[in-house]
Amino acid sequence: MTPHDAIHTAFTPVADVEDSRTTVDFIGDAELALLGEASHGTHEFYAHRAHVTRRLIVECGFRAVVVEADWPDAYRVNRYVRHESHDTTAVPALDFKRFPSWMWRNADIIEFVEWLREYNDGLPPEQQAGFYGMDLYSRQASMRAVVEYLDKRDPDAARRARGRYSCFDRHGDDPQTWANAEGVGTESYEDAVVAVLRELQRHRGELAQRSMLPPDEFFFAEQNARLARNAEEYYRTMFRGGPQSWNLREQHMARLIEELRNNLSGWDSPARLAIWAHNSHLGDARATQMGQRGELNVGQLMRERFPGKTCLIGYTTSHGTVAAASDWGGPVKLKRVRPALPGSYEHLFYEAAHPRFFLPLRHEPIRHLLLKPRLERAIGIVYHPETERQSHYFHASLSSQFDAVLHFDHTSAVRPLEITAQWTLPEVPETFPTGV
Repeated sequence: MTPHDAIHTAFTPVADVEDSRTTVDFIGDAELALLGEASHGTHEFYAHRAHVTRRLIVECGFRAVVVEADWPDAYRVNRYVRHESHDTTAVPALDFKRFPSWMWRNADIIEFVEWLREYNDGLPPEQQAGFYGMDLYSRQASMRAVVEYLDKRDPDAARRARGRYSCFDRHGDDPQTWANAEGVGTESYEDAVVAVLRELQRHRGELAQRSMLPPDEFFFAEQNARLARNAEEYYRTMFRGGPQSWNLREQHMARLIEELRNNLSGWDSPARLAIWAHNSHLGDARATQMGQRGELNVGQLMRERFPGKTCLIGYTTSHGTVAAASDWGGPVKLKRVRPALPGSYEHLFYEAAHPRFFLPLRHEPIRHLLLKPRLERAIGIVYHPETERQSHYFHASLSSQFDAVLHFDHTSAVRPLEITAQWTLPEVPETFPTGV
């Protein structure tokens, strides 16, 4: 049997982005549903996994969605959907200022967040579903949040934390400046962030008794203190090259997922979580070139730590449009996605001649036939179609990387809340969508 024959035998057509029943049934009893994306700016990926997550929450009792976003920024959304904030709509609650803001400030996220708030309305806290971020780029915001928490509960501890964190102040918000600098005063940067975290943890019981706020508040502060420590180490290593900084980030995200799961679980009912991130984070790194370079990722770590309890689902596309920047820190642009390269999984799925389908990968013969490494495309924050083969393709063994994939042949860009002058579609090449 050829791969084409196996795909036709195994796939289930998907009517539209709201058609989520097959995916939810496949996830079944898994406690961690990892829902990927082949780009950070594709409407179909955002919309479909949002509809999947709705069903997981309503029908399967999932307690949270955990996204590839900064912890303190996403926690403001969490307060909004739980009716604990002063925000009156999702727009101000989605206060994601750091590049790339369109990842979370877009029309699809607005729709999901408003739905989640409506779902939680009237439910007791233990039955509500939350919205959390797992990334570690928010060092300064997290340090501020720790000090603000301590100011209300232990002014002496707040004074010590403020003093320890002040060693970062002289370098502003540029991590490259302070990552290679010497420590200030009697403590190094590493000593400072570790000391704050340890003191917070030592006073866990005492601070919890003093707190008049929901129990989640200490957990929020503790994760911010842990994030400040991990971000300090991450930035210290990222300028040295090699896989260490990538692995630190992945380990941080995996640890946060575990901590959050423990925090939300009952004594006899482990919390079930939906996790949204790029395929590069959620597909098992051991099945890709990443693993050959010594890099691990969240998908690998979740499979290792929760065997039999995870479900890894990737998303792919052949052609269409995407929201992405041309350079890091640049404005979001509407870009045309070039047709998938021959020899890639995306091109193989394009040849299946069905516009949208769900493809399980666990069973034979499809598992064996898609085990051989092929090219796979990854579009991140930045997209360079002119150098796509070098910039955005890597080799992977798809049936080892994921448990299933959803393929949308033609996709469209997410709609950012802030549209810039660059939001214009490039001229369509004559060979589109069959040429390269």
